[in-house]
Amino acid sequence: MAESKFNRQFFINLSIPILIGIIIWFFPWRPAEVPVEGWHMLAIFIATILAIILKPLPMGAVAIIGLTITIVVGPLSTETALDAFSGTSVWLIVLAFFLSKGIIKTGLGTRIAYILIEIFGKKTLGLVYAISGVNIVVGPAIPSSTARTGGVMLPIVQGLADTYDSRPHDGTRKKIGAFLITCLYHVDTIVATMFLTAGATKPLAQELAAGFGIEITWMNWFLGALAPGLISLILIPLILFKIYPPEIKETPGAPEWAEGKRKEMGPMTFDEKNMTWIFVLAIVLWVSGQFIDLSAVTVALIAVSLLLLLKILEWNDITQEKGAWNTLIWFAILVMMAGQLNELGFIPWFSDAIATAVTGWSWIAIFITLCLAFFYTHYFFASLTAHVTAMYPAFLGVALASGAPPLYAALMLAYITNICGSTTHYASGPAAVLFGEGYVTQNEWWRICFIMGIIYLFIWLVVGSGWLSLIGFM
Repeated sequence: MAESKFNRQFFINLSIPILIGIIIWFFPWRPAEVPVEGWHMLAIFIATILAIILKPLPMGAVAIIGLTITIVVGPLSTETALDAFSGTSVWLIVLAFFLSKGIIKTGLGTRIAYILIEIFGKKTLGLVYAISGVNIVVGPAIPSSTARTGGVMLPIVQGLADTYDSRPHDGTRKKIGAFLITCLYHVDTIVATMFLTAGATKPLAQELAAGFGIEITWMNWFLGALAPGLISLILIPLILFKIYPPEIKETPGAPEWAEGKRKEMGPMTFDEKNMTWIFVLAIVLWVSGQFIDLSAVTVALIAVSLLLLLKILEWNDITQEKGAWNTLIWFAILVMMAGQLNELGFIPWFSDAIATAVTGWSWIAIFITLCLAFFYTHYFFASLTAHVTAMYPAFLGVALASGAPPLYAALMLAYITNICGSTTHYASGPAAVLFGEGYVTQNEWWRICFIMGIIYLFIWLVVGSGWLSLIGFM
């Protein structure tokens, strides 16, 4: 007899969100400032977030069910609920998936990695800076940290580790493999924080901030993250080299290995060359878009259209890109739900209540407390998306009510929502992929991430705030 798809754990994981949602829906006390529709939206929203965390079904399936409930028994009309799919941020991230498909399909990202390792790879630290360089180059165009880390960088790091006989389960992991894997994760965490198009949670925060009337663009996001991001990327290899050193300090064979791999690829193909200039064009237009009145979504549409015209991507590549269409579903629905909490009065009430509770505090003290709370509560989340959706609007509302400068508060909280991925081995998709390779133990992972987390908080909150003030974002 075939095994049933419905097991005990499934029912438990499904029942808990439903039960919590029903309790909130019918709870006898409701703030007078929050209308019934807003309270019902809160019940559906919390149930959806809990279901995303407990995972009785995939995230997209949970989101679809949540959307259906908001229409059938909830506070929204079909038209209002389905307007979620017309947002520009969701289409930016979907189109960026297609752009990343071209980079991976043509092999351009891999070739860039081999070239940088040839140049900088004679020492172990040089290898890490080469990894950082690749991530910076491809980061803006690959909107999935998991795809960027697992699809482009991990095979290269594994190849380097194998070259120096460093493997996860035979006692040789610390020769170089564990160090490279750890560095790869922390480098990707920072690169993912630096670019609006480097991961799904960035446009999510952008869309949520727009609900408060705050405009986050590709350029102001990048400018705000530039100084703290570069400082973090410079320090990551040096700090990890000190607190988690590899046994192999020099890698004279790495450039030769990379050269051999690059030669195996052969000369740049016609598709690679076209992918290169299209990618460069997209970056230039994203950077200059605000000066020539060209939105980030329009730039992405131009780039993807060129990929299709030049047949770098076939239409089947578009239709079969499951990650993009999956993101379209859950991203749009979660943004809609969080936005409706604001529209229907819950977020304004919550923000005012917290602001009243901390009356007498300076906005700086309140904001630092919010950032620390946001960062460390990620230990309770296995999804950056769920964390951002659940807490970013409420925390931003409190920050604004306390008097924090709007653009500064929106950007800094958004940055914190990304660096908090550097906490646990289940904190994000890349964490699960890299930890699963077996090079780093759980105790090592948590110890290193705890230390790096303190460093990141100092760099981004202290140095980052000074930088944002310097460039006029405060």
